[in-house]
Amino acid sequence: MKHSLRTLLWTLILAGFALCALPGCTSPKDILYFQDIDQMTPQKIDAEYQPVIMKDDKLQIIISGPDKSVVMPYNFTLNNGNSSGYGMTPTAVIPYLVDSEGFIDMPGIGRIKVEGMRRTELVDYITKTLIERGLVKEPVVSVSFQNYRVTVLGEVRNPGTYTMPSERVTILQALGMAGDLALQADRHDIILIRDEDGKQVHYKIDLTQSDILNSELFFMHQNDVLYVPQSAKRIASGTTPTGLWSIILSTLSTLVTVATFFIVRVTPTK
Repeated sequence: MKHSLRTLLWTLILAGFALCALPGCTSPKDILYFQDIDQMTPQKIDAEYQPVIMKDDKLQIIISGPDKSVVMPYNFTLNNGNSSGYGMTPTAVIPYLVDSEGFIDMPGIGRIKVEGMRRTELVDYITKTLIERGLVKEPVVSVSFQNYRVTVLGEVRNPGTYTMPSERVTILQALGMAGDLALQADRHDIILIRDEDGKQVHYKIDLTQSDILNSELFFMHQNDVLYVPQSAKRIASGTTPTGLWSIILSTLSTLVTVATFFIVRVTPTK
């Protein structure tokens, strides 16, 4: 009986190893982020990072001043009754759309080439122009993006296009909004697709390495696309995670049945 029980024990151990060898099984090296973070040299974060304005962006531009009647023509609102001097209602302001040539058209100022400018640069330009032309006394100018969006596709829990709450959004925050990477995702070859100077370029990102934290790619730009591919093991297996677990559970169930039968057979009756 001891020999039979020893045989059963080794059978279960070997079965466990066989399950771990199934295609699609992962190891910590496949799924852990920033595996070399203890060796990373800290660097100063670019606190001055700002995205540049691009074609088709929607810019909310609010111009305030001590005289309500003077600033009103600059603020296209759904209900002008909600505006008053310095106290404009941001949600009531209709955004300026950057046209296909990179311009917006503002009353009193005319066409402004905003493509390639940073938000603070546009604020300074509008403020300076209003003062120099005597259009508004003591103007207060606010510019913000209305369509700061990024898209996350592939092996994440909630793929889709997300409107970002601010302009300072990291890759990790974007992935967090998409529900994080699925277990079967390839963390070594995430693809970032970006529009640069009118051309679509792409970069490869390895989230198992910590150098991304000091990279210029760490901050998302508007209209960026993150694509998370399946891992090579996942593709090789050709089995969905649900199907894989079904195989494992079915195998374990069979082992338990065999083990129970085997134990009953080798246990002497009294």
